[in-house]
Amino acid sequence: MAKRRRVANLLALAVLGTVVQRPMHPYEMASMLRERGKDQDMKIKWGSLYTVVANLEKHGLIEAAETARQGARPERTVYRITEAGRAELVDWVRELVSTPEREQPRFEAGLSLLAALTPDDATELLRHRLELLEEQLAGQRKALEQHRAELPRLFLIENEYDLAVREAEARWVRGLLEELSEGTFPDLAQWRDYHKTGRIPPEYEELAERGSTSD
Repeated sequence: MAKRRRVANLLALAVLGTVVQRPMHPYEMASMLRERGKDQDMKIKWGSLYTVVANLEKHGLIEAAETARQGARPERTVYRITEAGRAELVDWVRELVSTPEREQPRFEAGLSLLAALTPDDATELLRHRLELLEEQLAGQRKALEQHRAELPRLFLIENEYDLAVREAEARWVRGLLEELSEGTFPDLAQWRDYHKTGRIPPEYEELAERGSTSD
């Protein structure tokens, strides 16, 4: 079970992972996070960056190191990580790496209601999804190879994981499409009949009343 964090927003984790290298002000934090593509690794709401920084300071995870002004620009506070912040960073990463947690991607939500579509419509949409996935995967593989020539593998682990997960999704979708196209998908006839008649097959009525069979 995930621990209750003093600042639970994943952007806070990203900030801690940035200022652990050197003190910097929020604008620098955002620039570095964007350059590293951290918004691809975790959900980041850039508009909440200053609020997250303020909350990290409030809870003693970072502290103001200095306040500087350049020319006519507003003052900028430079923040550094505290010992408590280092401990929180390490503990948080340990939890994320060691503890599986159920996530609810949008695709899974759509699949849970796939029966709302006709089999033909579902096949067409899944085929479209697979085409887009394969295009994106080709781009990811190319980018990863380029990065491997410039960066140690340690800094590309999350990219490798994301690629592996998306390749697994593509394989799964490809297999489902094969079943739908060849007519080997179980209960395909009942699925089609439901959309022709508007009536739930008797053997599914109890399941429909009971709801999802998953945990």
